[in-house]
Amino acid sequence: MDILKPLRWLGDSPKAVQRFPPAARRMAGFELQGVQHGLHPSDFKPMPSIGAGVEELRVWVESGTYRIIYLARLEEAVYVLHAFPKKSQQTSPRDLELARSRYEQLVQQRKRKNPS
Repeated sequence: MDILKPLRWLGDSPKAVQRFPPAARRMAGFELQGVQHGLHPSDFKPMPSIGAGVEELRVWVESGTYRIIYLARLEEAVYVLHAFPKKSQQTSPRDLELARSRYEQLVQQRKRKNPS
C-alpha cells in the first residue's frame, strides 16, 4: 500500500519555493511528491551536518540552481526545513544555519509532544 505523507513546511520555505522560477517549482513539486511516496529524488545528497536523516534536493534548471532541505524519515510527514536559490559552489553558512535551527526546533517540538 502506497501511503502519501503530508508535506509540512517550516518557516518561510513555502514562500521561498514560490519565488523559484516556474520550471524549478514544477521540478521541485514533482520531486517532493516522490519523496512523499517514499522515493528518493533524482538528485539529492545527505546533509548530516544539519541533522540525522536530513537531505538536500537539488534542482537544476536553465535559469539557475535551487535547493530544498528536507527531512523525510519521520513517519508522520515530510518536513521542508529550508528552500533557496544556490548562488555559489558552497552552500552559504546562513542557509545551513537556518536549516539546522529549524531542524532543532522540530526535534524539540516532537520531544514536547511525545515525552519518553
